[in-house]
Amino acid sequence: MTLYGRHQEKTELDRVLTGAREGTGAGLVLWGDPGIGKTALLEYATASATDFTVLSCRGTRMESGLAFAALHELLWPVVDRIGTLPAPQAAALRRALGHSADAPDRFLIGAAVLTLLSELGGEQPILLVADDAQWLDAPTVECLCFVVRRLRTEPVALFLTSHADPATGPWAQLPALELGGLDDADARLLAAAATPSAGEPLLARTVRTAGGNPLALQELPGALEAAGPSAPGERVAVGPRLRRAFNARVEALGPRTRTLLLLAAAEERGERWALREAAGALGVGTAAWDEALRHGLLDTHGDRVRIRHPFVRTVVYEEAPFTERQAVHRALARVLAGAGEDADELRAWHLASACDGPDEDVASLLVAAADRAWARGGCASAAQILRRAAELSPCPDEAAVRLARGARAAWEAGQVPAARELLARATHLSSEDAVAELSGGLRGLIEFGHGDQRTAHRHLMRDVRAVSRPVKKLELATMAVRAGWTAGAPALHAAALDVLTALPDVPPLVGWWREDGAPPALTEDTVARLGASSWRLIPPASLGVAWGAEEALAEAFRRKIAELRRTDAATAIVLTVPQTATLDAVRGRWADATADATEALRLSEEIGADHAATQCRSVLAWLAALRGDEETVVALTDRTLELSVPRGVRALTAAAYWSRGQAALHAGRADEALQWLSPITEPGHVAAHGTFALLAAADTAEAAVRADRPDAALPHVRLLSRWADRTGTAWARAAAHRCEALLTEDPAAKGSHFLLALEGMAARPFDQALTRLLYGEWLRRARLRTEARVQLAEAAETFRRLGAPTFLERALHEQELTGQQLRRSTTPGISLTPQELRVARLAADGLTNREIAAQLLISPRTVGHHLSNVFPKVGITSRADLARVDFDNGLRLT
Repeated sequence: MTLYGRHQEKTELDRVLTGAREGTGAGLVLWGDPGIGKTALLEYATASATDFTVLSCRGTRMESGLAFAALHELLWPVVDRIGTLPAPQAAALRRALGHSADAPDRFLIGAAVLTLLSELGGEQPILLVADDAQWLDAPTVECLCFVVRRLRTEPVALFLTSHADPATGPWAQLPALELGGLDDADARLLAAAATPSAGEPLLARTVRTAGGNPLALQELPGALEAAGPSAPGERVAVGPRLRRAFNARVEALGPRTRTLLLLAAAEERGERWALREAAGALGVGTAAWDEALRHGLLDTHGDRVRIRHPFVRTVVYEEAPFTERQAVHRALARVLAGAGEDADELRAWHLASACDGPDEDVASLLVAAADRAWARGGCASAAQILRRAAELSPCPDEAAVRLARGARAAWEAGQVPAARELLARATHLSSEDAVAELSGGLRGLIEFGHGDQRTAHRHLMRDVRAVSRPVKKLELATMAVRAGWTAGAPALHAAALDVLTALPDVPPLVGWWREDGAPPALTEDTVARLGASSWRLIPPASLGVAWGAEEALAEAFRRKIAELRRTDAATAIVLTVPQTATLDAVRGRWADATADATEALRLSEEIGADHAATQCRSVLAWLAALRGDEETVVALTDRTLELSVPRGVRALTAAAYWSRGQAALHAGRADEALQWLSPITEPGHVAAHGTFALLAAADTAEAAVRADRPDAALPHVRLLSRWADRTGTAWARAAAHRCEALLTEDPAAKGSHFLLALEGMAARPFDQALTRLLYGEWLRRARLRTEARVQLAEAAETFRRLGAPTFLERALHEQELTGQQLRRSTTPGISLTPQELRVARLAADGLTNREIAAQLLISPRTVGHHLSNVFPKVGITSRADLARVDFDNGLRLT
């Protein structure tokens, strides 16, 4: 087919294809009105990609509710290569495509497709084509979005078409190109080629009326000629004009031919066998097929039969009376009976499309289809199917059951607004207790992750009494405790704790939630039980830090992550990594904490996990404050406060205030620091939170001393001392001694307090280094230069290892003030990106590129790309040399 005009569009398509040939993947969305030429441009791109493996699919209305229908079509030519993938990925993808019974993780499905494309791309570039992307099923869209975000180092090009502007949809991450009409010169050439018999007046009228729409330029000449002379100033919209033109063509056909076209429009998949059997059942014979083909309304390719253009399909279907649509859907459903699992789902949709009122039999078929979709990882499709099943349910109670289950499926698919809406509809039809039982207490879980914490607490407290399963009761009660703690509301926290402790099989370390009493025993058995329990039962990292149990809690999380990564990669990263990043930051593993929090933030934003994303930002802001990167602190905390304050998430608000206060304190602005830190202890303030008041107490006291307000420091010192007396935690006792050292003017007492502080901070490298720095600064001012140099040198070495340039410079400057001559290094330190560090560490542990890719949800090719950057940065030449890299001490070679 000749493609008239479209020079800019063809240039863009060629540019993306060239990038893919060079190993730089990209995508492009072509969008515009029906008939504007999107499909023609896809055909141009496919014809230009003779050196590519081309994989294509097309969205249809009927299949938009079938989980992974489009992915199945896309990957069918290479399905035999699935067995070459890493075992967990292969199993997930096989299940998604209906080839096995394994329970898949939706992110493993995306990782499997990415790996498959990456490895196919090692043979020749890949072109992915998705026409009518607005009708792709939701699980396929989710999978392709996952792949798109990771194409930068892959030889893959992706072209999509859509009717609507993709700026606000799932494809917003991709560049988009809106197609306008052809200019008059190209429009005339196309119209003349489509209708060689048309005279000049008719061509001129066609060009004027069509508005440059290629489909209109091909179809309108006959309609305009039949309509007679135009009226002066004629202005008719192209869409209605085209619709009338096509409808007139269809009406001119015989009744059996119209039935055949309606069958093809309703079936959409183009399965010749299904159309032939259904047509035969409706009395459609060979003559109708011949007429449809002769008029150019049907295209046949092998065993595929389709209406020539999507717009024609839409007109044929929408203009047909409902009774006729009902008849063809029922005929297709009869044909599909017993044709396999996928056909059963499609059959259910055809029967649902034929319903003109409630029908329990069809609703039951839809529920079965939803169960199959859910089991294959198509949670979004399951939610859509269950919504329709509820609409067809004659019994309100059954409708409520299906809506509640649909809400759960939508929640698991990351569709929070849809989950809320379905849950509200279920509650309207049934009791709150029944909906709580059916959805597993979903109301409170949604509020905890995306809404107001006090509201979450109220829902969780109600639902923990409504649900019957003991395990679910335990999880909801623990989440209620966590919601009260997160809200900084001691009364709510205590009420939930009473409910939790009254249940059997109380989770380990429940005593960590109490504000009084003896500390819980932290045994090896306790840690093992904690790691084996649900992630919801593990206390938040900041609470473990307050108890001085970061090492034990890190071990529990390590065990939990190892388990989750085998079954649910997204959950492992999003729900647990923010916690481990916090613990690593406290333990002095800043590079790991940064890498993990950055990875989890990216994934959390992908799936809309706001709460987890904000936790990641909190870790990164805290580290940025200690590194002296105030610009990053402000950007991250502004975003945190934007989300946490309206939702009453005081724990995260307090964390943001703490980071802002630290940044100001370490930059020498003590008064400003105090303005940020003091509210954390002010009852009623949006940042007031007991745990964070304790964790920030030493910084607040130091800010008060430096602002020449020693009296304001005393309450914070007392807070630390009381906690140390109650729990025996070494860090709190050490922090209290450091504060006392800053407050006292007695030289002997000051030195004694500093030394006692150093003893209790051995497990927290930054705190110990900061204490050495403060001690060294005082020793230098007291003219005890030899002693000062020892403390300052130790502090400088730790700051250098951690990557805290502001504190390192401060320590070096103090050393020079003691009269010590230092040789300042002018060689920049080794700097790896967070992802490069994660890849290098895993490679040093002996993992292969494929194993690393599976763990980080990237492709093996991307792993290789990162390693190729790491080697020259670190100064090594082989993978074996990674074992010599000291990742905890400035990436030095041992």
